[in-house]
Amino acid sequence: MTVLGLARVWALVCSAGWGWVVAQTPVSVPEPLSLASAERGKALLLQRQDSGCVLCHQVQGLPAGGALGPSLVGLAERSTKAQARERIADARRFNPQTIMPAYFSTEGLNKVANPYKGQTILTAQGLEDILSYLFLPTTGTP
Repeated sequence: MTVLGLARVWALVCSAGWGWVVAQTPVSVPEPLSLASAERGKALLLQRQDSGCVLCHQVQGLPAGGALGPSLVGLAERSTKAQARERIADARRFNPQTIMPAYFSTEGLNKVANPYKGQTILTAQGLEDILSYLFLPTTGTP
């Protein structure tokens, strides 16, 4: 990982305020998009410097990930896409002490680097692409 990549991940973690700040207003969860791509989702999951997902989570079909967050292997067996969408969008709604970045919220964040102020980490399309990969049937991956 490059120094710039590490700086971006650090900015993501710091922007979540290490879970100490709870969003004052409910986050707007994007509506599902019909053109989601599991292939693009896989690429996003693998981008340690952009999404950071594999830094903390094990993901089926991807190289070894981290063990800080829960495993995402078999997520479709214990969650719905709608539930996963809400947690990825802003996990603080479910656990105010989480260190998971708020991927689709800009509310209540602290110490956000200037270039990232007012921007969500994921776009609505990126969020749907990741969900598309995470909810692939276990027999096939792109």
